Amino acid sequence: MKFLVDNQLPSALAKMLVSRGHEARHVLDVGLDAATDTEIWKYAAANSLVLITKDEDFSQRASQPSASVQVVWVRLGNCRKTALLSAFDSVLSQMQTALEAGNHVVEIR
Repeated sequence: MKFLVDNQLPSALAKMLVSRGHEARHVLDVGLDAATDTEIWKYAAANSLVLITKDEDFSQRASQPSASVQVVWVRLGNCRKTALLSAFDSVLSQMQTALEAGNHVVEIR
């Protein structure tokens, strides 16, 4: 799978996903650190990337019938980077299965 990690999440998440065999970039890596939500959305759509974000606005966009981007909506509260990475690692296969099944929004709690 190919992912784009949004600004509110650490670049270490993209690195962890790469280490698990996925393609992943952080918005900082592609020059979108100061981009608007619309610019990030368009980039994800143009590059067929699943957007990983804590931003509820993206999950609402992805819920629209015409949505061209799948979203992993991180609903975890503030936590240390190690806890975040551990949470992702524990649900990675279920997350991938849900995305491959065509779910447009997958929540990580």
